[in-house]
Amino acid sequence: MTQEFIMQMRPWFGAEEKQALMEYMDEDGFLTEFKKTEAFERSIAGYTGAKHCVVVNNGTISLTLAAMAAGVEAGDEVIVPNYTMIATPNSLRMFGAVPVFVDVEPATLCLDIALVEQAITAKTKAIVLVAANGRAPTVGIEAFQALCEQRGLALIEDAAQGLGSYYPDGAHTGTKGLVGSFSFSAPKIISTGQGGALVTNDDGVAERLRRLKDFGRASGGNDIHDSLGFNFKFTELQAVVGLCQMDKLAARVTRKKAIWQQYADQLAECSQIQLFDHDLSITTPWFIDALVEQREALGAHLKGEMIGTRVMYPPITQQKVYGITGSYSVAENIGQNGLWLPSSNQLTAADITRICDSIKAFYA
Repeated sequence: MTQEFIMQMRPWFGAEEKQALMEYMDEDGFLTEFKKTEAFERSIAGYTGAKHCVVVNNGTISLTLAAMAAGVEAGDEVIVPNYTMIATPNSLRMFGAVPVFVDVEPATLCLDIALVEQAITAKTKAIVLVAANGRAPTVGIEAFQALCEQRGLALIEDAAQGLGSYYPDGAHTGTKGLVGSFSFSAPKIISTGQGGALVTNDDGVAERLRRLKDFGRASGGNDIHDSLGFNFKFTELQAVVGLCQMDKLAARVTRKKAIWQQYADQLAECSQIQLFDHDLSITTPWFIDALVEQREALGAHLKGEMIGTRVMYPPITQQKVYGITGSYSVAENIGQNGLWLPSSNQLTAADITRICDSIKAFYA
């Protein structure tokens, strides 16, 4: 009997999303953003505890608008981790800002604050702190807040992987900086296909974000434009799906933590694979990330066993589009040995046992 292929990840939409979309289409409503979008924004703001939420068409644009709303301009430098999805630096290059790459901590894969301090110049305007797989930096978010206040920099949180994760003081990831950015692309814990959300407690930043995404309109629905803006609006169809997904978020957070714990328990005696740690009391693992020996051979073995994996991000500086020289030992190690194991919410306990048994058999 052929075993079912276990994908590394897959989004999860069900009958609720289908029914909600059908009902919305029967209402003859606006397809562009309107009341459903507003409801989705309120839902995210309520969940994260932020004063404002502004949703946009994708998580890359959300980072672009975050930087622009924070006052970053063309030619300004912004410090970013060398281990991140390429959207982080690309979002800055979109309007001419200059990403400056810094290595990350080996335990959390978040920015190394000592290296950040060394990278600050007179041209630096902001720091983008990426919550790698929902984790916070070892020194705590407060150390980055203090550094930014001391040096007059904006702190932007790239929390694309952080929905459902918190800081030790109970604040949600993404709410400690001037502005935080979330993503709703297909691999995320909730998805609207594509989509991004910006959260902030700053009234002025929220106003700039709303204008930037809607042609610079002075107010909704008119054609008076007193600032530069673009068209990065959401859609009601995405919002309908997003509201259904938010109803499922609490259960998914619980399941993600259980999935990570089962992997950790069953692979504890396998010395050739090291899961990155999580404090499950506050952190929700987005993916199951690990350092592994013989990565390519293990990936091929698992594929032969009908199990999907995905290599973790290579250093941005080694991507052809950037091609920057320098030493980034942690990011380089991840690029050579990092592997994401199957991480979908739909994984069953039997699926995880099958995956772990296959890994242990490979290394036996």
